[in-house]
Amino acid sequence: MALIQLLTHHSRRYWHFILAVLALQLIATIAALWLPSLNAQIIDRGIATGDTDFIWRTGGIMLAVSLAQVMAAVAAVYFGARASMGLGRDLRRRVYRKATSLSTLDASHFGAGTLITRGTNDVQQVQMLMLMGLYFMVSAPIMAIGGIIMALREDAGLSWLVWASVGVLAVIVTILVLLLLPLFREMQERVDDINGVLREQIMGIRVVRAFVREDFESTRYRLANEKITRVSVKVGSIFVLMFPVIMMVLHIATGAVLWFGGHRVNEGLVEVGALTAFLQYLLQILAAVIMGVFMTMMIPRAVVCAERLKELLGATSDLSYPATATHPTPTAGRVEFTNVTFGFPGAEIPVIKGASFVAEPGRTTAIIGSTGSGKSTLLNLALRLFDPQEGSITVDGVPVAQMTRAQLAQTLTLVPQRPYLFAGTIASNLRFGRENATDDELWAALRVAQGDGFVREREGQLDGPVSQGGTSVSGGQRQRLSIARALVAKPRVYLFDDSFSALDVATDARLRAALPSATGAATTIIVAQRVSTITDADQILVIDDGVIVGRGTHTELLESNSVYREIVESQMDAEEAA
Repeated sequence: MALIQLLTHHSRRYWHFILAVLALQLIATIAALWLPSLNAQIIDRGIATGDTDFIWRTGGIMLAVSLAQVMAAVAAVYFGARASMGLGRDLRRRVYRKATSLSTLDASHFGAGTLITRGTNDVQQVQMLMLMGLYFMVSAPIMAIGGIIMALREDAGLSWLVWASVGVLAVIVTILVLLLLPLFREMQERVDDINGVLREQIMGIRVVRAFVREDFESTRYRLANEKITRVSVKVGSIFVLMFPVIMMVLHIATGAVLWFGGHRVNEGLVEVGALTAFLQYLLQILAAVIMGVFMTMMIPRAVVCAERLKELLGATSDLSYPATATHPTPTAGRVEFTNVTFGFPGAEIPVIKGASFVAEPGRTTAIIGSTGSGKSTLLNLALRLFDPQEGSITVDGVPVAQMTRAQLAQTLTLVPQRPYLFAGTIASNLRFGRENATDDELWAALRVAQGDGFVREREGQLDGPVSQGGTSVSGGQRQRLSIARALVAKPRVYLFDDSFSALDVATDARLRAALPSATGAATTIIVAQRVSTITDADQILVIDDGVIVGRGTHTELLESNSVYREIVESQMDAEEAA
């Protein structure tokens, strides 16, 4: 059912190609069915009577029919490829859009490995089924039914051979489908597993090498590889058994036709040409059945893939965005949290509990607390990567839940804790948030982020290459480029999620000194582990176990908040704290 729905829904725009394929396949199949009859006429009437004019005339007709068959078959392949490849393109685009529209929680539910498999391998299986289906779904039934009719027309006495051969093949096909369907389902799951393991190892290769865990990870990959190999061997074993059995039925049927047909020719019940045509029709019938078998082999795996695609495409995200703007895009950037509570699904206690604060434009609000206290979650809620279970978050009085995705992107920009750069150039990465930024603006952002020095030293400077993930630059350089990227975007709210952790103290100090002039009247919210990063903040929020337990300036909190004082004393001696 899922496969039918997927094909019928996504094939509508290619109906003209599909109709062309069906018509051309019909022409080619009828031509193929006509040829054995013409050949029988040449044998029985032309050669038997010595009528060369009849032979030439009928041979010319056969040649014209053969050319028409070839041309129709070639054209059918072309239009079939256009339709099926277009279907694959549309499915991949929809899977990509759905995967990128999923919330963080939804994406983690599916997993990166299975999302990649569904967008590539699963789509390819459905695409190939449509391609083969357009080639065979018209020709195979007509070839089989038309062949039976034409064979009975040539010699009804041998009809029992047709029914016996087709019946045996039908039983074989049924058994094979019942065996293959669960195996193909397991195969796709194993593909998910091996993709997930491989992706995890590639992304974490540095950690693996740092802890000398190559042998352990190799074992994990070997086990995943062995599982998919075992399933593939089972599928291959069935295929290996299938074709010899089919060919055995084909050859036994051919031998039976020659044996019993020879007796009928000897008795004068049928002519040689008619027997030859009957044999050709029987071979066409069995060839059509083999086509059906081939299609049947593809259907179980395509059905499994279609179900997986339907599951993904039908997934409803826990986040929805308005299609059109219902409120003006914020221009000041005043961020307000009001009694915000948030907990991850399945968690016993909330991560954030009743958080309320205001981050004013032109001022810096810092958030500090122990590891796991919920600091990054606050920024993710502001950016609407999650929705709170209770409370509200607004920017200039506009709830973030009522903003379009474009409005959110224009209003808030996040520099994540683990900065990520995309394959391309330094300039293409810096222009990620604003494509029309000039080179002068890029250099200005780099100067503020303390990154202009190493960029000028690189070959190509702004046009210097950047590898996927930013692995061609150091952690500190990657962090500075991410900060510069946010500055180029010029949002109304800057969110820095521990974005200075890879910088040395001197670079951190220079960057913080230059940052206010670059952010201007925008709101700046900084999550930090290092106290020295936030001592000059206009407002510091101290969060402990998801609860804001203190707020004020550095000096005020040192005097009034024990949690903040403990954090400071753990990083500085008493003299520095004072």
